[in-house]
Formats: sequence, structure tokens, C-alpha cells
Amino acid sequence: MSKRDYYEVLGVDKSAGEDEIKKAYRKLAMKYHPDRNPDDKEAEEKFKEINEAYEVLSDPDKKSKYDQFGHDAFDPNMGGAGFGGAGFGGFEDMFGDIFGSMFGGGFSGGGASRQNVRQKGRDLRVNLTLSFEDAVFGCKKEIKIRRTETCDTCGGKGAVNDSDIKTCDKCHGTGQVRVTQQSLFGTVQTVKTCDECNGTGKKIVNPCKTCGGEGTVKKQRTLSIRIPAGVDTGSVLPLRGEGEAGKNGGPNGDVYIYISVKPHAIFTREENDIYCKIPITFVQAALGDSIMVPTVDGKVKLKIPEGTQSGQVFKLKGKGVQNPNGFGKGNEYVEIKVEVPKNLNEKQKAKLREFSDISSDKNNEQSKGFWDKVKDNFK
Repeated sequence: MSKRDYYEVLGVDKSAGEDEIKKAYRKLAMKYHPDRNPDDKEAEEKFKEINEAYEVLSDPDKKSKYDQFGHDAFDPNMGGAGFGGAGFGGFEDMFGDIFGSMFGGGFSGGGASRQNVRQKGRDLRVNLTLSFEDAVFGCKKEIKIRRTETCDTCGGKGAVNDSDIKTCDKCHGTGQVRVTQQSLFGTVQTVKTCDECNGTGKKIVNPCKTCGGEGTVKKQRTLSIRIPAGVDTGSVLPLRGEGEAGKNGGPNGDVYIYISVKPHAIFTREENDIYCKIPITFVQAALGDSIMVPTVDGKVKLKIPEGTQSGQVFKLKGKGVQNPNGFGKGNEYVEIKVEVPKNLNEKQKAKLREFSDISSDKNNEQSKGFWDKVKDNFK
């Protein structure tokens, strides 16, 4: 099945900026998070699709390639590099063959030089789900990765001794061979990558027993990482140099940790602000009260003024989340929900009727104002 357009997946325009893309991802990731949709395969697939789209559109380099080539930019069969790849080698090889047939040679710098150039190792992605509290306060975690590392036995050469590395007899160290073919247009000469040495120009006559001549081995590693306070769904933490080994002396790739935060039972979060809905009784709202409300730092006292209305919001300054870049803390916003009593007995009902009888319009200004507007507009 063909993939959907990444911009369509996140519901943003192609002109969307970094903040807009991140906000759209965060909203969708919360909606389709597996913890909010247990045993829902459709939501699970959407969550994976959203993460895949964000991985590309949040990276300027990958986004640029995607904008130019679409999904083909990351399809190895189309000459693309895939995530963490080294470029569009397939296209270069194709044009190298064309120019080789015309001028008797490939691109300058092609063949063996392309194979032997220093290349950065492939980047790795790790998805990490945190609890609400771990995201707010930060924590230490251990992650396991399986990566390609330089062989310790041969130092990445593929052979223990330098004398075991010989110049390829077929291409004489160039990494390329000329192939002559007869066609409808006569004799055509093309330049191909040498199939004996795979374009390296070298052959290993006594391969390293540890890596089999590859120069690299697969190993599983456990990395201890520090999650800073204030991360949220959509945050990406880079671990420089912890990715796969580079080629020909190139640097290691990086590990990118994509954060997903589980929803909280009481709090919701927007950027660095915390939102919480607190129920109070009709009597507390009418007469006022002092109540203890939860915050991420513990309970604090909140004064409820006399005549507080349902939906009224109070701000607790500095009781939100620490900005991960160190620029202060957000606030907590407490929304009051006045609970209407249920299952009243006859005595309670009688008292309320008595209260209603002695009430006046001054006690219910919102109600009076609304019905006055109704009378004025619906005569």
C-alpha cells in the first residue's frame, strides 16, 4: 500500500514551520498514543505513521530531500539513501555509466575514490516512552541499541596484517572495470564497479576471523542517558557519536531519542503550562472557601472567592513545567467545576426551595442578564 503524504499525515501545509509541525505532531501523538487506545490496532498504526512523518519533517535535511523527491528520497531501490544514508549514489552510478560509454571514463572522483572516501556512520533512532512525572522532572534511563562497531581485532581494516591486503588484480586498484558490449549502435564501452573488490580497489587474501573481512561487527550496547526536565512528546534528544561506525575512518553516526509521554490522570499539559480541573461543591462556590489543589510540586492552598462560577480559572504562577532550555517555569491553571448535588433527601430539597424563595435577581445576575436578552430579541 502506498504511503500517505507526510504533510497530509500531520495535517499541515508544506509551508509549515518547525513550531507548527511540532505542535501538530504533539496533538496527534497524544490522540493516538497506545496508552490512550489500548488494543486498538488502527490507532497503533496511525501512531507509527505519525512518528515516521515527524521524523522526516522535523529534520531540515530530510525535509529538504522529501520536498524534492518525496518518498523516493528514502527508498534504496530508487537510489535514495534511507534514514542516515550517504546520499543518492544510485543516480550517480547511472550517470557515471552513461558518461563512461560516451567518453571512456566515469565521473572524476568516482569508483574506488567514492568507495574509499570517509563516510559518517548511519544514525539510529530509539523511541522512548516516559511517564508524565519523568518528563516533567527529568530522569536517568538506560536504552539498548544494536549497532555496527569497528572490529577491535583488525581495527576496521578487514585483515589483521597489512600484508594481507592486496591490490585487486581485476581493476588494478581503480575500483572500476571497462565492459565492451555489442549493440544496435555498434560497440559500446561502459565503466562498471569492479565485482571482485566491490569498488574498493583492494582484496583481502586472509580476512580477519572476527569480522570476516568486513572491518565491522554487530554489537548490542546499553547506554545510560540523562533525560532533562521539561521534555515532552515530540522532543528529540541527540546522542552524538553513539550511532553506527563510520567507513574508511569516518566519524560514528548519532543516536536520536524520540520522546513520547504517557497521559496523566489529573493534569494535562500545553507547552510548559499545566491544566487541572477541580470540582467543588455548590456551597463552597457560593460562600467561598480555601482548598488544597494538586500541582506537579505537591499540594498548595487556593482561596476560592465567594460567588465563584463554574468554569472560572485561577492561575498558580510558576507551578508549571521547567523549560528544558532553562528559561523559567510555566504556570498551572486551575479550572473550577461546580458540582450540582444529586440524590437529595426531602429535608435538603425543602431547604433549597426555601433558599430559592428568598433569592433575588441580585443573587443570579448571569441568569437575569441572559433572560433579559431573550425578551429583547424574541418579543
